[in-house]
Amino acid sequence: MPEGDTVYRTAARLHQALAGRLLTGADLRVPAHATADLSGHRVLDVTPRGKHLLTRFDGGLTLHTHLRMDGSWELYRTGEHWHGGAAHQIRAVLVTAEHTAVGYRLPVVELLRTADEQRVVGHLGPDLLGPDWDLAEALRRLAEQPELPLAEALLDQTKLAGIGNVYANELCYLAGVTPWTPLGTVPTLERILARAHQLLDANKLRPGHPTTGETRPDRRNFVYGRARRPCLRCGTAIRTAPHVQGAGRDRPAFWCPRCQHGPAPAVRR
Repeated sequence: MPEGDTVYRTAARLHQALAGRLLTGADLRVPAHATADLSGHRVLDVTPRGKHLLTRFDGGLTLHTHLRMDGSWELYRTGEHWHGGAAHQIRAVLVTAEHTAVGYRLPVVELLRTADEQRVVGHLGPDLLGPDWDLAEALRRLAEQPELPLAEALLDQTKLAGIGNVYANELCYLAGVTPWTPLGTVPTLERILARAHQLLDANKLRPGHPTTGETRPDRRNFVYGRARRPCLRCGTAIRTAPHVQGAGRDRPAFWCPRCQHGPAPAVRR
C-alpha cells in the first residue's frame, strides 16, 4: 500500500494538470457509476486525505479513489497513447483539452456528493501531510490502546493518516525499538511522530521514501527491504518476519537485533 507521500505526490500531479479545466470526457468503469456523465464539469481540485484521493468538481461532486497495493493514476497528453496497463485494468478516465488522467487497477472508485466526503474519510486520524495535522490529537488517539505494537499503531489510519509499512519500520529503527514494542512502553512517542511528519514532508515531492539522507536504492532505508543485509550502523544482519495486522493484512517487519530493543519473534537469520 502506498505511503502518504506517494499519494500526496499523485494528487499534486493530477491537481496541476486538471484543476480549473473542463472535462471534455469521462468514463468511470465500475458498475455503480458506469452511466455517470461528468463531461462539462470543471475540476476544482485534487486533494489527498491520508492515502485517499478526492477529486472535486463543480456541481458539488467528488470522485473518491484509493490506490491500495496496485492502483495508479497516470497522466497523458490528450490524444497520446496510454501505456499504464491493460485496457481491462482501467477503472477511471478524466479527459480535458490538454491532459487525460487514467486510473489503473483502482480498487476504490466512488462518485459522491462533496458534502458527503466525511462518509469516506471521516474515520481517518490527523493527516501527517494535511492542514489538519495535529500532533496532540494523534498522541491522544494512540494513547487509547497502549497495548498495541508500535508498528501496528503507526499503520492504523484511524489514529494518524499517511504512514505505510516503509515508514512504520524505519520509524521503529530510528526510535531504537522493535516493531512489536507495546505502544505504552515507548517513552519517545512524541519525538517519533515529529520525525514521521518531518520525513513525509521532506519526501512528498520526491520518490523512494528515503530515510537515511541518501537516495541510492541500496542505502536510502535503514532496515526496510534489507533482510539479511548488514545494518548501515552496526553491520549486524537485518532480520525480517511477518507483522500480522489481521486477516489478509500481513506485512513484513524489518529490524536490527542489535540497534533495536524490545520483543521480537524467534526467526532464523
